[in-house]
Amino acid sequence: MESQIEFNEERLRLVERFNQELPDLMVPESDKWEVVYKDGALSCKVKRLMALGIALRARCANCIVAQVMRALEAGATKDEILETISVNVAMSGTTGIAESLRVLKLLDELGKL
Repeated sequence: MESQIEFNEERLRLVERFNQELPDLMVPESDKWEVVYKDGALSCKVKRLMALGIALRARCANCIVAQVMRALEAGATKDEILETISVNVAMSGTTGIAESLRVLKLLDELGKL
């Protein structure tokens, strides 16, 4: 498995390029994310952990890495991320385990494990 940090760096470069190429699409999308992930009845951190669970279930590598990084930025701990993984595994079985390996690798590369 490739470096998840390098994967994320490439993902961020490509998203920026996507933003430049399709600003009419991406500006409203970015505005939506600002509304959705702001603190409300649920904190941004909880919303990011929820998004991670959904990303794992969707088996979206870009989404998984992005949501781990965003959850950490929002103050999520390693243990909160691992509990999010456990819920995904309970709902998804072995495919949940397979997708969660990417999260473990990223946390390890970041020195969080």
